[in-house]
Amino acid sequence: MASQGRLTTGARIAGLGVFRPSTVVSNAQAAAAAEVDADWIAQRVGVQERRFATAAESVVSMAVEAGSKALADARATPADVDVVILATCSMPSPMPNGAASVAAGIGCQPAAGFDVNAACSGFSHSLAVADALVRAGVANGVLVIGSERMSDLVDVGDRNTGPIFADGAAAALVLPSDQPGIFPVAWGSDGDQAALIAISAESGYMELAGRKVFRWTTTALQPVIDDACQRAGIACADLKAFVPHQANLRIINVLAQHIGSPHLVTATDVTTTGNTCGASVPLAFHALRQSGRIHSGDPVLLFGFGAGLTYAAQVVLCP
Repeated sequence: MASQGRLTTGARIAGLGVFRPSTVVSNAQAAAAAEVDADWIAQRVGVQERRFATAAESVVSMAVEAGSKALADARATPADVDVVILATCSMPSPMPNGAASVAAGIGCQPAAGFDVNAACSGFSHSLAVADALVRAGVANGVLVIGSERMSDLVDVGDRNTGPIFADGAAAALVLPSDQPGIFPVAWGSDGDQAALIAISAESGYMELAGRKVFRWTTTALQPVIDDACQRAGIACADLKAFVPHQANLRIINVLAQHIGSPHLVTATDVTTTGNTCGASVPLAFHALRQSGRIHSGDPVLLFGFGAGLTYAAQVVLCP
């Protein structure tokens, strides 16, 4: 167990793991359900295909798979984990939480387990909490997992949400480090605009004011990128990669252009994964590392934003 009150110099991401559901849904299928053209989906949000979970692939089971793979990637064991944080907004019931079941499924008992619901910025919020817990000596190992079944929350016939959202899970193991590998978070919220992305009390499905959300993300959030880099003590031009929430390819491109580096590698996992809400940032991070376009020690900006409205960004070093 963690040594209480023992301050450490820093924390780092030691391993990553993902779970991508088995069912692939093409644009042709999504377009037919939403009564739109397949090319319209690709042009509007940049999605070519997405994955939907089967009945057997729950928020918890997907998180267990992703978390176990993150441990394996870090060459760690369940005994190295004393806190599990589950970033999700799609648990089927508010109680019990998902994290305790995930900890049991991975074999991390009696690790503390709690959920964080900051929607699409949930993973980035949870990573900031994990970093603080480790640096404060409250925990030695924190497993942060984003896991979502967004297909449960959208009407596939709604052209504003049905072709966009999808399912999946991804995890990061956070451990102590002699040098910081996770830098201070730049985060905040704009609750006055919370109604722009919400679950309807009447239908139980998500409602999204797409144009207003696009305007908010591409204007109000650009300074957050600068703030996160300043807190890390680096220039935006020094970033090797940018991993924003995979909401929309047009949003991703606008935010990447703000960074202004000709050598920047930008994650575009949205094209084959869709918008997986709290799982999107770690899924895209893992895919970018697997592609070989970034390497261990590279500075990467993670940036989650979405319902709430919430946002959180931090520079990390690639494991």
